Amino acid sequence: MKASYDVVIVGGGLVGASLAIALDRLGLDVAMIEATPAGALPAVFDERNLSFADATINALTALGVLAKLRVPGAPIRRIHASRSGDFGRVKLEAADYGREAFGQVVVARDFGEALEARLQELVRFTRFRPARFVGTDIDEDGERIVRMADDAGEHILRTKLLVAADGTRSGVRDALGIAAEEHDYGQTLFVARLRTERAPDGTAFERLGDDGPTALLPRADRHYGLVHGVARGDAADVRALSDEAFLARAQRAFGWRAGRFLSVGTRSVYDAVRVVARRTTASRAILVGNAAQTLHPIGAQGFNLGLRDALTLAELIETLGGGSTDKDPGDAGLLETYARRRREDRERTLAMTDGLAKLTANDAALLRPLRSLGMLAADRIPSAQALLVGGAMGYRGDVPALCRGELR
Repeated sequence: MKASYDVVIVGGGLVGASLAIALDRLGLDVAMIEATPAGALPAVFDERNLSFADATINALTALGVLAKLRVPGAPIRRIHASRSGDFGRVKLEAADYGREAFGQVVVARDFGEALEARLQELVRFTRFRPARFVGTDIDEDGERIVRMADDAGEHILRTKLLVAADGTRSGVRDALGIAAEEHDYGQTLFVARLRTERAPDGTAFERLGDDGPTALLPRADRHYGLVHGVARGDAADVRALSDEAFLARAQRAFGWRAGRFLSVGTRSVYDAVRVVARRTTASRAILVGNAAQTLHPIGAQGFNLGLRDALTLAELIETLGGGSTDKDPGDAGLLETYARRRREDRERTLAMTDGLAKLTANDAALLRPLRSLGMLAADRIPSAQALLVGGAMGYRGDVPALCRGELR
């Protein structure tokens, strides 16, 4: 077993795998510690639907991932948002901004298979799986020691940079002593494939309510991806509903803009919790994706934000990490620059998703006219719409070059 790597990534999910692909072209020795065995996909690659912003589409195209999809993503040509009990709505048309689409919807399982196919093409990439992260320290030479365990026992790796891409309950974050602030929204989200009376036409719907959003995302298979939020106390009862009763419940929450709900696939269940690390870097270590910040899914910003974390890191390693043969991806100045570059995008996206989740779920009577006026303003004032569109498309803050479509 080789004991030393330029970068060790813990976690083989969406962001960790994307980072490994982005680093491969830099000539670095990269290792990944994954809990999932060979031949299987991490649990995150299930039937949920991923909404890729335009900036994400640019980047994944440049990294050669989207070309591996068996089925192309479904374009989001318009966005329709409203709230139950309030007047007004927001409707955004990509064509009004000279775009064919704001982004695409891809099934997480399909994306996982595309990432896996791309990972198998990498040249200087080592995978330890199934394996688990045990702990980390800094050695006498200033490199980071990573302890991992597999079926053969415990092993030690050395690396210039340790990347935590191991999700919301990050073991690496805990081992680094980085605290995180947590907020439970008290909502449980049911995710499933949904067939409706009217086939998707490129519209992504978000119907907000007291217990969370009910969203419909257009899929390429003439179905919608459904996200239905319920109060945490009702989750067990909703989980026990028959398909017919669940469809009726979701229909009441959403309304009839997509016609009658006809059938629903297997339901996955997730709790809506916000977890935000108080800092994203430590000595020769960095947090990306959900390990750095886990967002409420309203607005579908989580993976898009995490990918921009990963690609900003890769870009800085390329430009600030030294020559092609002596790059130091864990340089303290590089990590400081990373934190500074990511601050605006991170803070604005966190504020937007948290504010929307709390504001739209608040049933206080005094808030209803204010929310309605806000909806009307966002729908009719061009400058307000431009802010929404820029954020929805992933162009917020200091965006990595790959996201801007600048191929390198």
